[in-house]
Amino acid sequence: MAEPPLSAESDKGAGDEDAKSVQSAGSKPASKSPSRVGSAHSHESGNNSTASKDKGPNIIPSPVDLGKDNPAADWRNMRRIIAEDPEWSLATVPLMVELCVKHIVQNFENNSQILNSLLDKHKVKVLEKISTDIPLKVTANLVEDEGYWKRCCKARWEICDVSAYADSWKRMYFERNLQAIIEHFVPGTTDPTILNETLDLSSRYVKKLDIRQLLPPVRETPKGPDFDDASDAGSDAGDELECDHFNFTPICPKLPFLEELHLTYGVKDCGMNFEWNLFQFTARDCLQLAQCVAACKTLKVFKLHRSKVDDDKVRVLISNILDHPSLVELDLSHNTISDRGARAVGKFINNHSQLVKLNLCDNAIRAAGAQAIAHALTKNTTLKVLNLRLNRLGDEGGQAICRALLKNSTLTDLNMASNDMAEPTAAILSQVVAQNTTITSLDLSCNRLGPDGGKQLQEGMDENSVITIMDLRLTECGQEAEYCINQILNRNREQERERRLAENAQTKKHSSAIKAPGLPQA
Repeated sequence: MAEPPLSAESDKGAGDEDAKSVQSAGSKPASKSPSRVGSAHSHESGNNSTASKDKGPNIIPSPVDLGKDNPAADWRNMRRIIAEDPEWSLATVPLMVELCVKHIVQNFENNSQILNSLLDKHKVKVLEKISTDIPLKVTANLVEDEGYWKRCCKARWEICDVSAYADSWKRMYFERNLQAIIEHFVPGTTDPTILNETLDLSSRYVKKLDIRQLLPPVRETPKGPDFDDASDAGSDAGDELECDHFNFTPICPKLPFLEELHLTYGVKDCGMNFEWNLFQFTARDCLQLAQCVAACKTLKVFKLHRSKVDDDKVRVLISNILDHPSLVELDLSHNTISDRGARAVGKFINNHSQLVKLNLCDNAIRAAGAQAIAHALTKNTTLKVLNLRLNRLGDEGGQAICRALLKNSTLTDLNMASNDMAEPTAAILSQVVAQNTTITSLDLSCNRLGPDGGKQLQEGMDENSVITIMDLRLTECGQEAEYCINQILNRNREQERERRLAENAQTKKHSSAIKAPGLPQA
């Protein structure tokens, strides 16, 4: 029996039911599929009954067909999220890895050991973001990344020359950090707790200490009506009470890899607060320092300059380090050492040490001291560099050194500039440059050798083939002699360059022959 046709009211009711079903589908996602399909089917049958009859009562239209007539009826469109912010995007949601890295960075000080369990790629991200203000007790033995220590150095100091620290940023940070603590340490006032903690953390990384100032202890200011006048008089006379500086005796044993120690007993930028005791190297300071250097068996370079070291103090120092096993460089420049101190230094280099470089620049050594050093040079077999610039050797001392060079066969670099030497020294020196085959650098500047001395040096250089550097500025030896000597120096430098090229070629040839197939490996 045929079904009666739908009336307008039934069609309207079907439309209302369709709208309600769509709203209910939007509010209840769990039941959206059946209601959407049903409403769409009703709507389709209401508007186009013929098409419904053609397709059959049991055939469900596809979402594409439904979307053509009513886009809201397509359930695929209803699954889309419409954001209130038009710029919203899924890309702005951080990854879980980034959230974890951020959490680790924020809590790194409290849970730093997690760094060892991270993958390398995640560890790099953490080290790039952690703060440079984290205490050393957390990062000292945990973080080895050079990038992190580079950030620490750049954040703390404006000038960072990493080449002076074997290209290691971590070593630079620990050495300069310890240096700053010692330079601002006031004996009797500063709490040593921070110093001791820093020493324990820095022991593995400190190889050089360059201490440019040492502060004396703070003294109580006397009170009285004439205090200002008394203070000025005492400062001018230089007879103030001695004030011992920082004691290095307990420091060196905690630095087992220390190789270089540079010290200056003085105060930088004291300004109007100048007092003589700020630049005073006391006897107790000297004894403590000598014992410290003697106990540090790994020390190779020791520099004590601009510290008013006199003869008595240098004798105490030398007596303690006389048989030091590893010291190869000693720098006592810019002090007040005279002949008695020079005799102690001569005893030190008289085959009692392994010194390779000795610097006595800017002292008060005269002829007697130069003779003691010259006597030691005749027996020494290790020293290669000797600097006696800015002393008072005179011709007598200069001739003594030159005669020693006729017997010495190890010295390669000699500096005797500004020593008040004249023509008599040049006469002996001409024999040295003609016979000695080891000296390659000679500085004679600021000595009045004169034209005759220049001619004698020129005659000696005619027979020399090893000296490549000779400084004759302000010697008054004449332009002709200087020109001829410079020509000889250029010839020697060219011969040296060709010799090195030949040695390099021979070395490469030998290496390629060893690596060639069929030959035994080295």
